[in-house]
Amino acid sequence: MTDRPTEGPGAVAESRADRPMVECQSLVRIYRTGSTARGGVEVQALQGLDLTVREGELLALVGASGSGKSTLLGILAGLDTPSAGTAVVDGTDLGALKRRERTAYRRRTVGVVQQQTASNLLPYLTARENVQMPMAYVGAPRQERAARAMELLDLMGIAQAADRTPAMLSGGEQQRVAIAVALANRPRLLLADEPTGELDTATSEEVFGALRTANSELGTTVLIVTHDALVADQVRRTVRIRDGRTSTEVLRHRADTGADGALTAEEYTVLDRVGRLQLPREFTESLGLAHRVRLVLEHDHISVWPDQDRPPAER
Repeated sequence: MTDRPTEGPGAVAESRADRPMVECQSLVRIYRTGSTARGGVEVQALQGLDLTVREGELLALVGASGSGKSTLLGILAGLDTPSAGTAVVDGTDLGALKRRERTAYRRRTVGVVQQQTASNLLPYLTARENVQMPMAYVGAPRQERAARAMELLDLMGIAQAADRTPAMLSGGEQQRVAIAVALANRPRLLLADEPTGELDTATSEEVFGALRTANSELGTTVLIVTHDALVADQVRRTVRIRDGRTSTEVLRHRADTGADGALTAEEYTVLDRVGRLQLPREFTESLGLAHRVRLVLEHDHISVWPDQDRPPAER
């Protein structure tokens, strides 16, 4: 992969009003495991998460297993509902949707690409037929479906594979067809869950290139959940989730307007709506910060000091 961030998303984002495509505020999701009467427990997968994704943005979401990434993706995909807080996509409050409205949302507003290619494509249909299927669900005319399918397969660089079934395609080709399927009904938001997780580096670059094309050529807002550092390092903004909340963001830009300008990446800790932030673990461990800390408001910054009342052995 190249070492530069995408160029299309920046151009798209800068040309539009600075409005959110995704707006999550104090988002909470609680799961109950087992029977509560028999000692079942509650698991809080999201703990007041705040996240804003601007229209036309290409964003990577990263975090350890169990951090809440998949839960957030399920809510934004319309497959799950929040326990508290709000999740709004393109002006639609996902927590307020009724059953038919939720179905319409999944068919028209959001597209989803999953990591397992078997979950994205019907094995007995050709690539062309797979792309046409979502359009049939919304009643698009047959001729329009055929033209749109070929347009998307060509955009993804796999028009030559239109008449092949998934078994005749490589893993990377299957994922590019899956992206075309997700884009069939012109969604406003495209969610990709570990789209390169099962692919080698060269093939991952092809799949990420297809997502970048969807963003830059079609103007689709794209949110990628990934463990792949090569993907995360190529987007202008990477958000990290820890313990059910957004913890840090990395913003990338070039030092000058030239294509060969030095790439600069800056990491920020996220301050949520009630004033909470997560300090990086390496910082707290290095300075012995734990349990309680002392805050001092300076004229231009806030100092964070260890609790001096604790014995040195506990610091």
